[in-house]
This record gives sequence, structure tokens and C-alpha cells, in this order.
Amino acid sequence: MAEYVYQHGFSETHREAMYDAERRGRKARKALAVMTDFLIGTGKTPTELTLLDIGRSTGFPTRAYGETFARVTGIDIDKDAVDHATETHGSADVEFLCGDSMALKFDEGSFDCVTCTHIYEHVPDSRRLLAEIHRVLRPGGCCYFAAGNRIKFIEAHYGLPLLSIVPKRFAHIYVRLAGKAGRYYETHLSLWGLRKLVRNFEVHDYTRKVIADPVKYHATDMIRPGSLKQKLSASILAVAYWSCPTYIWILRKPDTGNTKSPLVRDATLSGHRAVE
Repeated sequence: MAEYVYQHGFSETHREAMYDAERRGRKARKALAVMTDFLIGTGKTPTELTLLDIGRSTGFPTRAYGETFARVTGIDIDKDAVDHATETHGSADVEFLCGDSMALKFDEGSFDCVTCTHIYEHVPDSRRLLAEIHRVLRPGGCCYFAAGNRIKFIEAHYGLPLLSIVPKRFAHIYVRLAGKAGRYYETHLSLWGLRKLVRNFEVHDYTRKVIADPVKYHATDMIRPGSLKQKLSASILAVAYWSCPTYIWILRKPDTGNTKSPLVRDATLSGHRAVE
């Protein structure tokens, strides 16, 4: 494997967010609502399925998933976070492992489901990450994929305008001058980059569904039903999907054996009419 620079100790540098049980719980409920909706639609019952939770840090979402799925494994490269998660949230059906998500120590087809929630930008090579997710999923298995957009006015991790858009060499200087970090580690992708990243999966878009029904998908903390924000968001995505700050997709591993031309369930992802 190539020599990579890893983002170690994220739970300490972002302690306020990583140890916020309420905030982490909200994220888990959103993901569970989306996954459950998709799985039920395919005739599957989450309580009978296994799940791999990637990049789970302190383990709050993993514990929540364990209340729905038959067995859940959380994995993270941050040893201190994994130790905390094991001590605080571990159980007979919920385990935590310290490991590299770009080189997962699981056999091919080990899991029914995977979650990858705002993780791709934190790993040295997001292509290896998605290749590993594809490998460990069983044919027909799915991945909950929440991904931030590079094209965003305020960067989510450091709260700096246009940080994710400027070239990386200038971004390093930017975060240092702002007193936020020694370097800008994260590497975000635009919609077009994300499409390429997940090209070996069938992509089921839930972004618009969450905006249209925030109650069903436990997103009322972000979008109030009937609010001006909800109406504006829906209108903007209808004409400029590329500008969405966060995409919520279900990635399904095809069970046909053909991963070269994955079906895309939303015209905004494929650039043409959706294929059924």
C-alpha cells in the first residue's frame, strides 16, 4: 500500500462534536430512517441484517444502530475513540474495532449493510474506501452514504468561507492563518467527483426525499416542515442539484455481477432519464 498520511486523533481535535451524545444521536436517527425505508422497500428486515459502521469514532451512532440491526460492527482508526466506544457502548451485538477503512480485515461479502457518514473526505484515498465498502458488502447489500459537497460557501469542519473550494496548498495556509489547524486535511469532492467515486454502485437518491418529508426522516432539526427554508431548498435542488451542501444516497451493490454500468435511480445523478 502507498504511504498515506492519516488523520489520527480526530475525536480529540473535534471533541465537542464527537462526544455530544444528543447531536450524534440525531445523526443516527436520520441514517436509520433512511436505511429502514430503503430496506423495507426491498422486502428486507433490518433486525435480520448485519451492519458495518465506518468511521464511528466514539460510538454513539453505532449503539443506536445496534438497537435495530441484528449485529453491528463499528470501525475507526482513532484508538482512543474506539476504546471509549467499547467501554461505553459495546455489547454482545455491538463491537468496535480499531482499523483502516481502506484495508478492512473482513472477507468479501461479510455484511448486509454499511454506513459511511461524512467519512470519505477524511481518508487518504476515498477510492480505496469505496472499493472496500463494495468488497465487504454482499451482492444486493447497501451502504448509507452521506457526503458533503466541495462546492460550499462555509466549510463544515472549520467554519471558514470557501475553504473546501480553494486549492489545497492555499487551504493549508488559510487554516493556519485562521488559527484552526496546522493543515487542511479533508479532501471534498463536487457532485461530479462523487458520481465518479460511487460509479460501481446503484445510486438511490434520498436527498430530496429528506427535504420533502423531514418528519419521516428525523431531519426537523435541520428543516422545519412548511418553512421557507424547506421550500427554497426544494426549489434550488430542482434546478441546481450540484449546489446541494450534503447528499444522502443509498449505494446498492448490484447482485447481477455487472458493476461496470450501475443503474442510477435519479436523473440528477446520471445526467439523463433514470433507468429502472
